[in-house]
Amino acid sequence: MGSFRITGGFPLTGEVTPQGAKNEALQVICAVLLTNEEVTLSNVPDIIDVNRLIGLLKGLGVDVKKKEENSYLFKAENINLNYLKTEEYYQKATSIRGSVMIIGPLLARFGTGFLPQPGGDKIGRRRLDTHFKGLEKLGARFRYDAENKSYDISTPGLKGDYMLLEEASVTGTANIIMASVMARGKTTIFNAASEPYIVQLCKMLNNMGARISGIGSNLLVIEGVKELHGTSHTLLSDMIEVGSFIGLAAMTRSSLTIKNVDLADLGRIPDIFRKIGVTVEQRENDLFVPAKEEYAIETFIDGSIMKIDDAPWPGFTPDLISIVLVVATQAKGSVLIHQKMFESRLFFVDKLIDMGARIILCDPHRATVIGLNHESPLRGIKMSSPDIRAGVALLIAALSAKGESIIENIEQIDRGYQNIDGRLRELGAKIERI
Repeated sequence: MGSFRITGGFPLTGEVTPQGAKNEALQVICAVLLTNEEVTLSNVPDIIDVNRLIGLLKGLGVDVKKKEENSYLFKAENINLNYLKTEEYYQKATSIRGSVMIIGPLLARFGTGFLPQPGGDKIGRRRLDTHFKGLEKLGARFRYDAENKSYDISTPGLKGDYMLLEEASVTGTANIIMASVMARGKTTIFNAASEPYIVQLCKMLNNMGARISGIGSNLLVIEGVKELHGTSHTLLSDMIEVGSFIGLAAMTRSSLTIKNVDLADLGRIPDIFRKIGVTVEQRENDLFVPAKEEYAIETFIDGSIMKIDDAPWPGFTPDLISIVLVVATQAKGSVLIHQKMFESRLFFVDKLIDMGARIILCDPHRATVIGLNHESPLRGIKMSSPDIRAGVALLIAALSAKGESIIENIEQIDRGYQNIDGRLRELGAKIERI
């Protein structure tokens, strides 16, 4: 198990290019199963979760060729469905939550699938009900094996239907879309997730011959087609990584340029950082975060304490709640952080308290942060990364802290951030992998 050794308290400077979007990658890689023709994906991040999913598809028989750095050619012509019942598949599928999204394409093209309970971050309950109920509406049949914690899935033929999703699940919406594009008739999905990842998936599928309308809204209408064709698709920059670099610049009082990013693609992310006093500027095709000695948290118009909470898109993404919380520890003023969507995502704040942050954990969903305004710097400690986003939040805290920090279990960070230590060193960070 690897660790990072970090000596904090030094400003950073320079330019950084964000990786391709992790959450988009997991969806569009699964979508290559919908055709026997070649699909080229570019700007694919080189991270553990994505590489695990690519390895799973190789096991299924997908021909995968790396064309150049971060670019792959996929051809799902000779699929071995027997692989779904092997121990190797079971182990790979349980190691990554994104494996659930191969079910929609497999049902659409082959009428069958098998799914062990998928893995992923331990951030609270992450139900699969939205996936299953949506696929059942299309004609899928699920049989649960309680002993092996797995699902056998089959269909005599998918048929379009109307459905109102009980939650705007991103992966659930993606799975249902991929099943619907080759179902007979029309499928209407209301309360669909509308994140940029879903928009990108729909655009890619339409380029493959699908007929999806309402893209970017929470009401999608899909006219089924008999087959899909090959295409080329380029992934967006990862907005979660962009937000992480904005937070890093603020915490370390650094000037950073984030390359090839448009504010318009980030939704409410820049506005939320501005609420805690962080400046984010558009400079041609890049974002610029200037160095500031202090940043003040706004109050509401009546003077009451600011509250920042997460919500499905176009609300503020829950993946950046931990980053905003860390940045607030050194802001001027106080803020209530309300993480509504996952009940275990704030359980890393005890490590920030050990570093000297002033945080009151009200309950599993809420934390009040009293900013130190850099008057009392955080101190380095030894800690462990509990999940991807909390791990990067702790990494940002360590880079701003006085003294040395050790972060263990960094495989969690590597699951979502490509060569993060190398890119940080290029900005002047004192970080090594041990």
